[in-house]
Amino acid sequence: MSGVNEIRSTFLDYFAKNGHQVVESSPLVPRNDPTLMFTNAGMVQFKNVFTGIEKRPYSRAATSQKCVRAGGKHNDLDNVGYTARHHTFFEMLGNFSFGDYFKENAIEFAWNLITREFELPVEKLLVTVYSEDDEAFSLWKRIAGLSDSKIIRIPTSDNFWQMGDTGPCGPCSEIFYDHGSHIAGGPPGSPDADGDRFIEIWNLVFMQFEQLPGGERVNLPRPSIDTGMGLERISAVLQGTHDNYEIDLMRALTGAVEEMTNIPADGPQKASHRVIADHLRAATFLVADGVLPSNEGRGYVLRRIMRRAMRHAQLLGAQDPLMHRLVSVLVREMGRAYPEIVRAESLVTETLRLEETRFRKTLERGLSILETESQGLGFGAKFSGETAFKLYDTYGFPLDLTEDALRARGVSVDVAAFDTAMERQKAEARASWSGSGEATTDTVWFAVREEVGSTEFLGYETEVAEGAVTALVSQGRQVKEISAGAQGGVVLNQTPFYAESGGQVGDTGQMIGEDGLVVRVLGTQKKLGDVFVHDVEVTAGTLTVGTAVALSVDGDRRRAIRANHSATHLLHEALRRVLGDHVAQKGSLVAPDRLRFDFSHPKPVDEAELAKVEDVANRIVLRNEPVVTRLMAVDDAIESGARALFGEKYGDEVRVVSMGTDPGDGTAYSIELCGGTHVSRTGDIGIISVVAEGAVGSGVRRIEAISGDAARHHLNGESRALRSAAALLKAPLGEVEARVAQLVDERRKLERELGEARRKLAMGGGDAVGEEARTVGSVKLLARQVSGIDLKDLKSLVDEGKKRLGSGVVAIIGVTDEGRAGIVVGVTSDLTGTYDAVALVRRGAEALGGKGGGGRPDMAQAGGPDGGRAAEALAAIESALAG
Repeated sequence: MSGVNEIRSTFLDYFAKNGHQVVESSPLVPRNDPTLMFTNAGMVQFKNVFTGIEKRPYSRAATSQKCVRAGGKHNDLDNVGYTARHHTFFEMLGNFSFGDYFKENAIEFAWNLITREFELPVEKLLVTVYSEDDEAFSLWKRIAGLSDSKIIRIPTSDNFWQMGDTGPCGPCSEIFYDHGSHIAGGPPGSPDADGDRFIEIWNLVFMQFEQLPGGERVNLPRPSIDTGMGLERISAVLQGTHDNYEIDLMRALTGAVEEMTNIPADGPQKASHRVIADHLRAATFLVADGVLPSNEGRGYVLRRIMRRAMRHAQLLGAQDPLMHRLVSVLVREMGRAYPEIVRAESLVTETLRLEETRFRKTLERGLSILETESQGLGFGAKFSGETAFKLYDTYGFPLDLTEDALRARGVSVDVAAFDTAMERQKAEARASWSGSGEATTDTVWFAVREEVGSTEFLGYETEVAEGAVTALVSQGRQVKEISAGAQGGVVLNQTPFYAESGGQVGDTGQMIGEDGLVVRVLGTQKKLGDVFVHDVEVTAGTLTVGTAVALSVDGDRRRAIRANHSATHLLHEALRRVLGDHVAQKGSLVAPDRLRFDFSHPKPVDEAELAKVEDVANRIVLRNEPVVTRLMAVDDAIESGARALFGEKYGDEVRVVSMGTDPGDGTAYSIELCGGTHVSRTGDIGIISVVAEGAVGSGVRRIEAISGDAARHHLNGESRALRSAAALLKAPLGEVEARVAQLVDERRKLERELGEARRKLAMGGGDAVGEEARTVGSVKLLARQVSGIDLKDLKSLVDEGKKRLGSGVVAIIGVTDEGRAGIVVGVTSDLTGTYDAVALVRRGAEALGGKGGGGRPDMAQAGGPDGGRAAEALAAIESALAG
């Protein structure tokens, strides 16, 4: 056994045979500990199990956990490449017992694995125990048969583990391997213990006590086991070397660098090869777990790792970007054990290529300025902090890179002056913001942003996590707490909640904390571009700044939103293909229950076109192909065919979402710049159903659609309604449309006949019109009140009355069932010079309680609220005619 992959498998298989559940590595971004920048040990994912907060269906576990130590308390970055065992990325093999077995079994499992399975010679092994742990000392003697001289008592905290100031803790026992006297160094506990001869290969933590406030320790009711063995270290031992960078995995990576640069991996520039190999692993796994390079938080650490490796690639003489060309080598070596890097290969490759391309420009420009500005500075001198800030602020040249470039000459940077310049810029930004006319409520978020920084979004990878409350805002001002029953805005250091942007609505869900704290997340917004504000209502307990809370997004709602968002992309492309290339997005809404998409098009989309759009989009859905996300420069993305969305602002780097395959040429069906959340495969959308189409404005149309379960329920409901209609019509399903059309025609005919009959009835059958008319002054007047007639038909009645009178005035009032009245007055053409229909109708409207009225001298209409005064209105018109 020698290969890293075989060693990993042997470890996991051994513990699986001994009743352990093999658990996948958790992500490098901790979901359950907001205090950690990265997962840095195997026990991180089991922290809540050890403290009793979480229950698992197993009591024994084994893992190979991916870890990063490159920021915060655990930071090995600067040593990487120059020592035999420092890494930013490493794998930690571990076995765990959650109240099941304890010291005896843990020691027995460890000893049998390394001496029988790994076949390490016993004479090369020694162990340490905590000085007060007599039980562990005795167990090692009995189980391993080690002499007293091979069991070293260590009195310091190196052999006593604590989760924090309070909580689970316990003694440790470490297993060391002796590489031989030809290597400098002494055994653990000796003055020269830091040498490379005796190497710790496994640490067993006996979680035995609980540390209480005040310093008291009590026995845990269910003591547990947490172990950690570095895969790189044990691989070095098993492959006969004390140098982790000589194992097969690392040699494969440094060998690839050697091949691409023609610089020997074991020559004077060995450190550069090792930096690149190590940092390639860290960068690849971080990107695969959702971290992207940025100027803050985890993204900043990733950028430092990338740029450190890229600087060393340049030192090796690489003329073109190198890092992205190594990703396939790493995937070949580690992809079987970690399939997430296989899935993310294209994203990692594009991210590294983009970052190195941009960094080379920054490096070239910055080093040139740095060389000019630092001429004449000797050993021990200080470089201007103002100039260092100018390099950072104007040219994007990081402070740490300036320091690194000057360190070899013994020149340091005036960091105090750099910080002063930085603070001055912030003060100017504050003043600019305050005077920009922004609302007071936005000003408070500027202060929050400056105080606590941006929010790290974890939601591309997970819907549950833990976060620490960094700021609370209530009624437009920062507060220290929000009590039960109150609402406010919450900012966290990290969150899985998507903040409303790009047409996609914000997530909802809940936060849970200690002491019964329950918080409803009503929505999530984004302030100042990268501060995620959770609109909350505290339902129990008190939420305070600094509180750690468990966060859970409403998963069903998020899944529906994801499906609708991906459906929007497919519909966008389908509209282009059906209607033409002129189609461009003009706005959108992505909600859990529906999607809305506005697009440029000069005329309505007919039913046949909508049906074709649906068909085109749903064919891509049914192919169930992966949805792929890449990080690209915005110009490169647009040049590659990605569509930018209307109204969106994009930075230098953008997420490019592609989905489906064009059945014609095999290229991506849809490619768009988008920061929203999406399904993993197009089939996850389920089905897309367009439910409405209409106009928004001149040249802009809107379609509304639903997907997934909503579409299924909608279509099932329509199917049930169609079956019910068929039953009522006593017709087969296929004949329903024709039967309904026939009934509609019959109804229209009957309505026309009924209307005609009502009009005749209203006019007294027609023959009595002449008899009803009476002479007022010198003019004939036909005045009637009618009911059961639609008010819009009054004009036709007046026209008919005028024809039958020949010469005269007709006034008809119709009264509705609700008691309102409409009045129409007509004057025959021979009398319009003497009588004005508009003046007459206004006299009638006044009597009905109305005002005004309008029309022409020969025909006018008005209305009023009091139909009970119809007789008075007719009398008023008659009086006007009488003069």
